[in-house]
Amino acid sequence: MNLNKSNAVAFKVSENIDIGSLRTIFKQSPLFYDNDELFYSLEEEKYFYVFKYGIICFFNCSSMEINTLKRKIAFALKGTIIKKPVSESVDVILNSNETSIDFDNIKLRDNNSEKIRLIMLNLSQSVALNFYYNISEQILEDTRRHTNILEEKGKLNISGKKLKRYIGSVLNVKNKISENLYIFESHEVASDDKVLKRLNAELKKKFDLIDRHHIIHHQIDIVKENLDLFKDIMFHRESSRLELIIIILIVIEVIDLFILKFN
Repeated sequence: MNLNKSNAVAFKVSENIDIGSLRTIFKQSPLFYDNDELFYSLEEEKYFYVFKYGIICFFNCSSMEINTLKRKIAFALKGTIIKKPVSESVDVILNSNETSIDFDNIKLRDNNSEKIRLIMLNLSQSVALNFYYNISEQILEDTRRHTNILEEKGKLNISGKKLKRYIGSVLNVKNKISENLYIFESHEVASDDKVLKRLNAELKKKFDLIDRHHIIHHQIDIVKENLDLFKDIMFHRESSRLELIIIILIVIEVIDLFILKFN
């Protein structure tokens, strides 16, 4: 049995991808298709996987083939286009004498397309996690900066309007993470087949998907708690300002009454 060393590589290229429109540019029927994913066999042992949340994955494709496909699907990229795509790759050895998930590669006994699809799926999830981890880290760092200023000066250095915009942007990111990482639920590829189910579980461990997923949500929860505090401070500040304005108006009215009375 001849060993066949291949490579899977995934890229986060845009905010979203129009899955439906991509079907119009490929002559062959996909091996799998739904509203969120599109999985093609390009030729023998070459595969192309697309996810609506802006991830594309290639298996056993040359750099030239990857660049050609990227140009071919450019029209379907929606939202923010990532100029420097986040990427990750893994070596896959087919027709091995064992199935194993090692540190530097993945070995499969055969070239089963569903097993390859599972590898590409988990690799793509890993890229998505890297992308959103970087975003959540940046948001958390921004929040730390505001809390440090609050600790040092006893007040926020951000106006109400800017704070509202900041809260809005954070909530948008939180929603995108929740929408785009839905796929971490049990996938239909491995729902019935015990071999595929075991392979899927081992791949999740290799890419550390579960723990990283929890870390991102924990970071977002920390940010949300701080934002709730910021909102309370802002509300209190605006409420105090309103009370001061009312007091000043009352004082002015009282002064006017005195002036009228003694004139």
